[in-house]
Amino acid sequence: MSGAYARFVWLTHPNDSPPHGGDWRPIGDNDFAERESREPDRRPYLGSPPEWARDLQRVARAVFAVDKRAIREKTYDEWTRHLHLRVPVSAPDHWAAVRPVLTSLLSTTTGDAWELEFTRSGPGPAIPQRLPIAPARCPEVALFSGGLDSFSWAWQRTVAPSALPLHLVMFEEQRVTNEQNHLLECMGNRPRKPVLQDTQSQTVHRVRGCGSEYSTRSRGLLYLATAVHAAAAESANVVRVPENGQLALNPPLTASRTGSLSTRSVHPWTLHQLNRLIEEIAEGEQPVRVENPFAMMTKAEVCRAAASAGQQLQESTVSCGASPRRRLGSSNAAHCGACFPCLVRRSSLLHTFGDDRTEYLTDPWRNGIESGTEHWSALRRWLDREFTEVDLVTDTPLPPDADAAALTGVVEKGRNELRQFVEWAQAGEVRPGQG
Repeated sequence: MSGAYARFVWLTHPNDSPPHGGDWRPIGDNDFAERESREPDRRPYLGSPPEWARDLQRVARAVFAVDKRAIREKTYDEWTRHLHLRVPVSAPDHWAAVRPVLTSLLSTTTGDAWELEFTRSGPGPAIPQRLPIAPARCPEVALFSGGLDSFSWAWQRTVAPSALPLHLVMFEEQRVTNEQNHLLECMGNRPRKPVLQDTQSQTVHRVRGCGSEYSTRSRGLLYLATAVHAAAAESANVVRVPENGQLALNPPLTASRTGSLSTRSVHPWTLHQLNRLIEEIAEGEQPVRVENPFAMMTKAEVCRAAASAGQQLQESTVSCGASPRRRLGSSNAAHCGACFPCLVRRSSLLHTFGDDRTEYLTDPWRNGIESGTEHWSALRRWLDREFTEVDLVTDTPLPPDADAAALTGVVEKGRNELRQFVEWAQAGEVRPGQG
């Protein structure tokens, strides 16, 4: 079937059959490569999540499965797809009423045209009670990827003078689990602070002969919905999604990267739309608010905020957008060193510690480098241009209560840090990445 238009239906039970007619393609929980104990309704929480939170997670999982099944290169522009999704929820009429908000959210994050249908689901199973490792309620839930930003927030909360548990929601990352586990172990050794790990899969099984889409623009929504589901079960009223302000806004370096071609997972407009959706589907129940605690900080400021963790531990994080270990398998380097997230990371560590001993596959400014230089060249051209409030909202709007001037200031602070980094690199003052 062409990737330009495809119909998908979420089946609650593996033995169910898709509707007759319409060429529906079935998806469901069994499409995710995860152990039975890690399935959404088998996670041990303090309480049972409300139906709206279960629905939100099911919708997000369905969207992510569709995102991996529909191949973008088969469309006319090799990106924009027309996707039709039918998913069961506890209150289909209520979800139909909020469909415009959800459709807008999906369009922002994936860049696709979505048709959404909602059918009635049966009651979900009871959630198993949490083990008595941490009987106290978690006041907040935070996403943890093992990247520098999420580690900085988790470290700050771990060393805070409170015995309340820290609940981290994370997803398995192929070939970087050692780094994730090392960071968690270091935080878990802090006295009086239980650290709860809620790890789930983000791997969708390949279908023989159909391939798998390489882009994962809906992955951020999957992360956020899973964290909201956990927070609702814990009666926590906030989910923290730590991302420095510049990469959260993620202004495109070139005109060819506008819209969803640049990731919008933690953009203020995305979080605004998600919070609107949660308020409406919670329908009078205690909602959960998603917030970015680093929205007004540069990555160097994020690094400095966790300086007590030490340089070595911060260098153990993995922030690469195209990790060679994931792509190549045999590479020792977890960072390519040349993608935009790597360049921002290198700049922030140098500004914080004066040195960066992370192993990188390549240094894009070195003479003779034949690949990996496109981001470096685009960055230098972008830094030579003025950045204004108009540039901030050219391809993605801001929430009504956003301070555009302040957010522009965050981007400009980050640009000044990057300018200094470029000068250091060109002067030969940056330690080679060992590539």
